[in-house]
Amino acid sequence: MLTSTATENGAHGAGLRALQSALAAEHAAVYGYGVVGGRIGADRRKEAQEGYDAHRARRDELRRGVRDLGGTPQAAAAAYELPFPVPDAAAAVRLAAELEDRVAAVYADLVRAGDGARRRDAAGALREAAVRAVRWRGSGVAFPGLTERAQGAGAPSGAAPGAAADRH
Repeated sequence: MLTSTATENGAHGAGLRALQSALAAEHAAVYGYGVVGGRIGADRRKEAQEGYDAHRARRDELRRGVRDLGGTPQAAAAAYELPFPVPDAAAAVRLAAELEDRVAAVYADLVRAGDGARRRDAAGALREAAVRAVRWRGSGVAFPGLTERAQGAGAPSGAAPGAAADRH
């Protein structure tokens, strides 16, 4: 949540909103990787752990960034609705690729809203998500974070990659 109306307006507000959206996406990715880790086969467990750790680290960086801009970091939901059932290892692989695609889309927004170091960091996060998506899926897209939106598969600007929050 934004802490004041002053921070909601102008470029500063746009940057803060983009950071909050990226933070929400990382919260959802951390949750999603928890599901992936519970269903993934032993042959890809290390890869799932690395993705989980990367998203936790990005989440923590984004929390600091939101505070640096005077905002209050958005809290994680208790649970997130998954885009499809994940009953087995094959579905867990698909979920991991989907999470990465959705995170890349949100980082594309942050690249657009950011400047300087924040833009470089967001571009790096987008690249990392795209590389992880390729590893999970076995193929990539020409413009990670953008193609998914054009096809309607990506989360809308500001949406968390786990779809809607399901708070119980």
